[in-house]
Amino acid sequence: MPMFKFRNGTSILALTAAFAASGAVAQEAGDGDRRLKTVTVTATKTEESAQDVASAVQAVDEESLDELRIGNFDDYVKQLPSVNFGGRGPGQSTVYIRGMAVQPITVLLSGAQGTVPNVALYVDEQPVTAPGRNLDVYATDLERIEVLPGPQGTLFGASSQAGTVRLITNKPETDGFDFGADTSVSFTEEGEMSTGLEGFINVPVIEDKLALRGSFYSIQRGGYIDNVPGTFTTDPSVNPDSTATPDAISYETATNNTLAESDFNDSSYEGFRIGAKYIINDDWDALVQYQRQDLTANGVFDYDPEVGDLEVERFFPDELEDEFERMAWTVEGRISMLDVVYTGSFLDRNIDQKVDYTGYNNSGAFISYYTCTYSNPDYIVNYGLDPNTTAVTPEGRRCLNPVKGAIIDQKQKRNTHEFRFSTPEENRFRVTAGVFYDDFELETVDNYHYFAYFNGADLGFAPNAPISDAVQIDSSTRAPTVAFFNDIRRTEEQIAFFGEATYDLIPDTLSATIGARAYDIESDFEGSSNFADGIFQGSTNTDRGRDYDESGGHTDEPLTTDGSVFKATLSWTPNQDMLFYGTWSQGFRPGGWNRGGGLESVNPEFPNVETTWDTDDVENYELGWKTFLLDGNLQFNGNIYFIEWTDMQVSRFDPQNVSILTFVENAADSEIFGIEADAAWAPTDNLTLFGAVSYNDTELTAVNARVVEIAPIGSELPLVPELQFAGRARYQWEVGDYDAFAQGGIQYAGESFSSLVEAVREQQDSYTTADASIGVMKDEWTAELFVDNLTDERAELFINEQDDIPRITTNRPRTLGLRVSYDY
Repeated sequence: MPMFKFRNGTSILALTAAFAASGAVAQEAGDGDRRLKTVTVTATKTEESAQDVASAVQAVDEESLDELRIGNFDDYVKQLPSVNFGGRGPGQSTVYIRGMAVQPITVLLSGAQGTVPNVALYVDEQPVTAPGRNLDVYATDLERIEVLPGPQGTLFGASSQAGTVRLITNKPETDGFDFGADTSVSFTEEGEMSTGLEGFINVPVIEDKLALRGSFYSIQRGGYIDNVPGTFTTDPSVNPDSTATPDAISYETATNNTLAESDFNDSSYEGFRIGAKYIINDDWDALVQYQRQDLTANGVFDYDPEVGDLEVERFFPDELEDEFERMAWTVEGRISMLDVVYTGSFLDRNIDQKVDYTGYNNSGAFISYYTCTYSNPDYIVNYGLDPNTTAVTPEGRRCLNPVKGAIIDQKQKRNTHEFRFSTPEENRFRVTAGVFYDDFELETVDNYHYFAYFNGADLGFAPNAPISDAVQIDSSTRAPTVAFFNDIRRTEEQIAFFGEATYDLIPDTLSATIGARAYDIESDFEGSSNFADGIFQGSTNTDRGRDYDESGGHTDEPLTTDGSVFKATLSWTPNQDMLFYGTWSQGFRPGGWNRGGGLESVNPEFPNVETTWDTDDVENYELGWKTFLLDGNLQFNGNIYFIEWTDMQVSRFDPQNVSILTFVENAADSEIFGIEADAAWAPTDNLTLFGAVSYNDTELTAVNARVVEIAPIGSELPLVPELQFAGRARYQWEVGDYDAFAQGGIQYAGESFSSLVEAVREQQDSYTTADASIGVMKDEWTAELFVDNLTDERAELFINEQDDIPRITTNRPRTLGLRVSYDY
């Protein structure tokens, strides 16, 4: 993304609110000329100028990241008109590009049942995508961020169906010592104070041979949502279809007085990265990096408008601890005329989360079975039955504490390797090809606590333990409050061969590229989902549940997905300032296993859920242009695209009719017609303007769902406004010995829908936000005052019912801050 400098080194534009074009770094200025120059990117796995890449590339360089104070996941997406997200706070968001969106599955189930995202997230060369929980890497000491819209299946494979986001870190440099630090403090209106401290150091150990680089960060973000005192009482009229509702004479009321707290949704990012680079000889070098991050978040980041502005009522602690460590290594060099790269990585991620689940009383089946005493004499005697007459005593017909909470323990491990080679860029015929291997394992233990059992209450259920013959992650018998749990291991092993070849039909003018990727993926799903059993007197059944090696059509054999995707591009460069291209490309996303598949639906009128769901596929047709105009003062890029998306993977929870387990179905086909455009203009030496627009006309063209009740044909896809645009201006001038600057930006997003599923489909209002900053620079120092969300807009980013109570994820309220940085 563009950040422009002139020959004197003065920074004129940070990344604008669009983030969305090929980034520019500098200038060729001479005799008053102001020529913008683009960033070097590796979008095609070879280094080249972003303006020379015959595909859409949105890149932002290091200085632009710094000037716009981009830190976490929400900060990236805020700057991208062509990118949207559905999520509920740090570590819990899913990215969507070019309108290819389906509402995300709740994080309560993303490990056990979530689909693979259709936008791939990379850190350097390593994929870090995960079901329902993208790795939320804090953006410190980055060289750039690259966003590659549209299918990237040939070079980046599965999950690059709608696009790819790459975080490119700064590497150790052997030619000089460098360090820098940045500290900030900010105050959110009616919220808590936030602070940040980050820095880096680069040390050449052996000049031109060996260097070390380290970076660190400690970011504390204050809360702004209040958990207000409230009560909750189960109401049968809200959930009338709940199975076996008793004729209760009383319903216990829960209170949250001990949890009530103002500004309870604080979060923190703590982490570091260290790396070593060794220059073996003139042709070969090696790089090793280690990174660790601890993300902590309390409370929730969506509010309940029925309770109040930025207010909720929560009855169980909401806490998240998301830790990862990543080791990566790269060796690159030359063999004869070939550039050769081997890169590998290992990722270890641990997630511990607590989520209030009390709202499940409003939608779940069997609520009364697990929380209320019964009047059926076949049930065990402690249900308040008179043992002599089997009559129901008044005190026995009660619904107890309705509070419910999920405690999730999830572990992810990923090991990747890639070997590739490239022929020289100056050749008329050029090839990049390689092989990729990915081994991913996810283990999740999700315990659902029903506090009707709390303080010794005995509803007569047998101890809940994993099915004895099933694969077990945690073999222990659960606490008495655990009425249901998932104990599941998911694995995915992939090998792929890929390549792209380019031939200059007319040297320096007309080129043709073809690409292909052949893949083989094995997905396994094992373990069990377990239900507390209390059906008859004396029951000791601890094997009530589903064994995913044998029940409902599941087997101990993995699901195998193989196939190929292709790409073809024709590019025309009439002169050094213009590039036009046309692309046809394909993308895919692998299928998976349904926990509740292969069994009869609760309501016989509904079809049964399939044991597995299939891949969904994309074909993309695109025309694009990249231009420098007005002697290089104006950069204008854009593209027009048409996308066909078939067999879309849609998740659904329908316990009343289908299954008490969330399931996934290939439910629909859709088409997307879109336009993206951006422009950067430096009308004077002091002023730079930037604007970007994204238009997406999305439409369901077929509804293939057998079970999921989704919006009708002709409906828009969710989470994607038809129109989004952004603009930013930066002005810089001299004040004595100081360089002063001021910048302001505006972002607009039109109306959108929250979900594709008809029962929970809500309209999300349009919104406009604005930011501003002013500051001074002198030598190595910079000081800046900034205001984010200048008008204190409540943007409806994501309306969800994932906890069975409608809530709205919104942006942070108006925030005023000060930042001071030093760069040696």
